[in-house]
Amino acid sequence: MSVLDLPRLWRPETHQALFRRILDVAARPGQIADLSDLLDDRAAALAALATFCDNTQMLADLTGALSDTDLAFLDVRTAPVDQAGFILARGAEAPRFAPRLGTLDAPEGGATIVVMLDSLTDGTPLTLTGPGIAAQAGLSPSGLAPAWLDARARWCADFPMGVDLVLADQTRLAVLPRTTKIKGA
Repeated sequence: MSVLDLPRLWRPETHQALFRRILDVAARPGQIADLSDLLDDRAAALAALATFCDNTQMLADLTGALSDTDLAFLDVRTAPVDQAGFILARGAEAPRFAPRLGTLDAPEGGATIVVMLDSLTDGTPLTLTGPGIAAQAGLSPSGLAPAWLDARARWCADFPMGVDLVLADQTRLAVLPRTTKIKGA
């Protein structure tokens, strides 16, 4: 299969555009990246994983949303959640797992959790503060169980250890690095 035969999501130029947009919103928590022009009916959560993952990474799919074809294109190894560098989860379900948090010597070992939501703008307002935010920013995710905020607070309590969250609806995503403080309504 040539690069031209690949579905758009898996082409190098698409990965470059996705990486740039995800990097931009990671540096500006509360900002939302619209990826609809790059997805061809694929989910933003899959686009995030396509950008982050390769054959050196381990992924735990807690949703069952990834097809065998998706996993083959991701070229990622699957793993139990406590060993995975990347976790795909549903926001509507309370997190009942213990992700990797990294260590003081290697905080980059903390997991990145891609959380699938109904919407980034139609839910309960959250107030965000921290690096990359001038004063405060807001996000209103729909389909995010309240237990996620409590779990994230526990996981990120011992900075620099913790997790980074990527919140994704069907076509958009936002990134909440472990340095971002979140207050719910």
